[in-house]
Amino acid sequence: MRGAGDQRRRGRGERAEAAAIEAREAVSAAFYDMDQAQKYLDGRVTVFADLDARAAEPAQREFGRLNDAANAASIAYIDVLDAHPLDEPDRSPAEYDAARRAFAAVGERLAKITADLNGFAGRLAPKMARLEATLDQLPPRLTAARDAVAAADAAIEAARKAGMDASDPEAELARAREALSVLSSQGLGGLGLAGAMDKADEVLSIAEAAREAAAELPQMAEKVRNSLTSVRTRADAVAGRVGPVREAMKRLLRGYSAACWQDLKGAPEAIEAGATRARERLNEASAFIARAEWKDAQRALTAARTELNAADRRAGQVTGRVAELDAAAADPGRPAESARFAVRDAQRLAMAQPGGAAPHHVRVLDDLVARLERAPQRLEGSAHPDYWAYLQELEAVKTAAGDVVARIRSERAAQGE
Repeated sequence: MRGAGDQRRRGRGERAEAAAIEAREAVSAAFYDMDQAQKYLDGRVTVFADLDARAAEPAQREFGRLNDAANAASIAYIDVLDAHPLDEPDRSPAEYDAARRAFAAVGERLAKITADLNGFAGRLAPKMARLEATLDQLPPRLTAARDAVAAADAAIEAARKAGMDASDPEAELARAREALSVLSSQGLGGLGLAGAMDKADEVLSIAEAAREAAAELPQMAEKVRNSLTSVRTRADAVAGRVGPVREAMKRLLRGYSAACWQDLKGAPEAIEAGATRARERLNEASAFIARAEWKDAQRALTAARTELNAADRRAGQVTGRVAELDAAAADPGRPAESARFAVRDAQRLAMAQPGGAAPHHVRVLDDLVARLERAPQRLEGSAHPDYWAYLQELEAVKTAAGDVVARIRSERAAQGE
């Protein structure tokens, strides 16, 4: 009987040992699954933060909690293995049962955390897919940026070999290289995906501008040379206007009152001085061209044009004044008729309003009619009438009549008509 009892006890012990070993293998498998899920997610969250640090902050917080739970479960797994060394001999069935239950409890804990990690991975996957799809666009942009820098460098070198001053495009290329260096040194970890894309686009834009500027240098040289010739011709033409302007001023002085020409006094001298200054700027431009300093040459030419424009305007004021005064002296009524037409046009528009003309418009228009009637008086009682004041008064009346028309139309628009 004792032999049969010993056999039963050995049978129970062997079954308990086998169940404990099976539970140990199961908890080991559960630990492996959790460890793999934890490592995978750690890598994904790190990539997420590199691509978009701000968007990754909630994911980092959630993973932090899961990571802490996984680390604690790992410690529990190691502890339970240490607490139940199944390889030691002479263990009782009760000890095996206790080990099995401990292994099963830790296994359940590990399985739950693995499920939580996998669930988090599932929620994270769509966000990562979108970011990684955008990430696929970065390498072509980086290649385009580097190619643009190389093309700009080649264009600048070609400009230098052609004797051009390429300092401006060189400065732009230096900016592009600095931006490319920032992109290379900081990468996604420092710039994020959006920042890296923007930086690549910045490099491309600056480098392309530098290349275009360098490529335009030969064209600029030809343009500046042609401009120098045309502006010299214009300077001669402006200088040639001094004589006619002097004659026009003599006519003004002899035939009209001082009020008609006082503001034009000194015009011939001003035109001559402007032409002289323009020629000085042209000489500067010629010197810059000889040194291939095209930007400075262009600025000198612009300054010369400015001088010539001012001299041309001054000459036109004198000749135009003579023409206006001669026309007014020959037929004083003609400019008055033009002003009278403008007033009548404003009166017709005012009267066409619903309810008739507004009182404030009537007052202004009546005043303009009175000014028209008084205007010819400016030409009476003088051997040299002030035709210029007469013309200015008529022009002021025309302008005021136009203002009335504009106000009437504005009021109608505000009323929704």
